[in-house]
Amino acid sequence: MQVDLPIEIPRVLIAALRGGSGKTILSIGIIAALCNAGKKVVPFKKGPDYIDAGWLAMAAGRSCYNLDTFMADDRLVCRSFLSHASQTDNTRNDIAVIEGNRGLYDGLDVDGSTSTASLSRLLNTPVILCLDCTKSTRTMAAVVLGCLHFEPDIQIKGVILNRIAGPRHENILRTSIEQHCGVPVIGAVPKLKSHDFPERHMGLIPTPEHSWAKSSISAAAEVVGKYVDLTEVSRIAKTAENKPFSCSVDLNDELLLDASSDQKDVQIVSVDQPVIPKIAVIRDSAFQFYYPDNLEALAAAGAQLVYISPLTDTTLPKIDGLYIGGGFPETHAKELAENIKFRNEIKAAAEGGLPIYAECGGLMYLGKSLVLDQTYPMAGVLPVEFGFSKKPQGHGYTIATVDVKNPFYEIGTVLKGHEFHYSKVLEWHGKDQDMIFDMQKGRGIINKRDGVCYKNVFATYTHIHALGMPEWAETLVRLAKAFRLKTED
Repeated sequence: MQVDLPIEIPRVLIAALRGGSGKTILSIGIIAALCNAGKKVVPFKKGPDYIDAGWLAMAAGRSCYNLDTFMADDRLVCRSFLSHASQTDNTRNDIAVIEGNRGLYDGLDVDGSTSTASLSRLLNTPVILCLDCTKSTRTMAAVVLGCLHFEPDIQIKGVILNRIAGPRHENILRTSIEQHCGVPVIGAVPKLKSHDFPERHMGLIPTPEHSWAKSSISAAAEVVGKYVDLTEVSRIAKTAENKPFSCSVDLNDELLLDASSDQKDVQIVSVDQPVIPKIAVIRDSAFQFYYPDNLEALAAAGAQLVYISPLTDTTLPKIDGLYIGGGFPETHAKELAENIKFRNEIKAAAEGGLPIYAECGGLMYLGKSLVLDQTYPMAGVLPVEFGFSKKPQGHGYTIATVDVKNPFYEIGTVLKGHEFHYSKVLEWHGKDQDMIFDMQKGRGIINKRDGVCYKNVFATYTHIHALGMPEWAETLVRLAKAFRLKTED
């Protein structure tokens, strides 16, 4: 049955004119400040970004879910938002805060496909526009007016001025925007003297890499509490309360996600499941890029998840499968190389048929070596050597078609994902036939190919989202069950 559901939870989307405008720091501060005020805040990140989502999660004290209409269709994105924004553990959430990406209207084409604006329209959510006001005054009113008229159905309900030079600068901006645009200015944040959120090549640095992450979030909350009207933020969010999504939701669809499963060690096992495979997830400051949806999908498919680390563990536990996500192995190359026993056990497990699925940083770890200031040996499972570049070697959404037989994906399967890496292939000692993806969009590993397959090992630069590829989790769990049964014989 298709119905238009009124979505009870207040919700707001923080957007900007471009990347680098400060919307992530403002989103972090807004979420943390609302939490400090006793509100139950549900964070979301528009698009495929892992790092911003990690900061938003830490600010809210709960998982942040990515909403991406390229990797999953509109209906599934609506279901994801609905399941996670609704009440949790019989407690009603107070507000959902979504951080956009890039500019409000930036998308894949001239129609703005997959833009932040399109997500606002899909979820019927009002927008607060963050403006970088550096070296500009009245012109910003013209910019806001253009945004209001560019797609008139987008609900721009408030403006936050960022990087204000002083009271006179703020007054001209505030008066110009409110007089010419009729949109309230709900905050004016000055240029910050200290850099509480240092940046690296992929936006904000990952939270697990620094012990001062929590103090940085506290600083952002303090700034927002001082310069942004949180009462107005809540009022704008409430304007969306009880408004339906723009797409219909099928109530007979089984929810892919369990809204109450918000713990790190997710374990959801059916009572009639005779085989419960144990799948290890390498999760630490070197490998930290995981969508919560992916981990929950593995658990929902019947796996028990355990978390391990080649930075702290010396041996590989008894497991039936392994998932290695992305991250920054290059910043931990020395430690990874020095854990020789762990590397050797990974290689032995791969040779023994252990199902292993690796993405980006995981792909690098499974290679022969990583060449930086010197050559660091990696696990040596795959015949490839990696180097590092100062510029992105792959950046953006990907479309791949499976054209080689393999244990993970049927031939003809089309995958939509994304890649973002600075690593590059220095030496590839395999054959193109060892890679199962033909890249229609994106760079892949080499020669427009991606997805190295060896025995039950699969490694790729392409990150996938379980909402858009539900068969991924089912397949990995099935292979882990088969491995479990084989090793028990």
